[in-house]
Amino acid sequence: MISIKGLHKQFDQLEVLKGIDLEVGKGKVVVVIGPSGSGKTTMLRCLNVLEIPTKGIISIEGHSLDFSKNVPKKSIALFRRLTGMVFQNYNLFPHKTALENVMEGPVVVKGMDKSKAREKAAALLQKVGLGDKMDYYPSQLSGGQQQRVGIARALAMEPEVMLFDEPTSALDPELVGEVLRVMKDLAQEGMTMIVVTHEMRFAREAADEVIFMDGGVVVERNKPEEIFTNPKEERTRKFLNMIQ
Repeated sequence: MISIKGLHKQFDQLEVLKGIDLEVGKGKVVVVIGPSGSGKTTMLRCLNVLEIPTKGIISIEGHSLDFSKNVPKKSIALFRRLTGMVFQNYNLFPHKTALENVMEGPVVVKGMDKSKAREKAAALLQKVGLGDKMDYYPSQLSGGQQQRVGIARALAMEPEVMLFDEPTSALDPELVGEVLRVMKDLAQEGMTMIVVTHEMRFAREAADEVIFMDGGVVVERNKPEEIFTNPKEERTRKFLNMIQ
């Protein structure tokens, strides 16, 4: 489903990703953990091609981009449609309602008929538990509700994989659960997901595999129960001791 080979990303003299190799099967949920500055978010942004990798090959559902060569902008735009990205800070259009925010992508990017897009957006807002908030503007919604609109907006583009970058880090603790519930539902429905998070409980309960990153490399990857109860690497052990 997803294959990353030799992924490097450098910002000026700073090498943030130092050769990531990763494969994720269809319908799998992979949770990425690690200290700040370890390259987790940069890896996600490279997968979505919001950041152009310095080199490496990324493949999703048989579509590949080889960044050791010059990749045309058109290829990047088409590739980007394969992924749905949910950010830390919602990124909703403040002047549009929840419904209009979810409709925007299908109408503008895919050229979908507005009435069909409205129907689809309404169904997705219902799915994330916001059927009664369709006409609300972001300023009228809680952080947890805004993040659920963000998830619905990403799903509206019918991506092959959902990428979550610390989706609960900006939320008050009592609002975290409502977002994680939606993510767990997606996992149970078989959505392929890569989730960067500090929510270890979600990692334990929902992940098929947990990846520990540090210093721009994958240090360890294993099933959640193995990572959390019997980490093989000293760096993983130290990190988990600090946060648990």
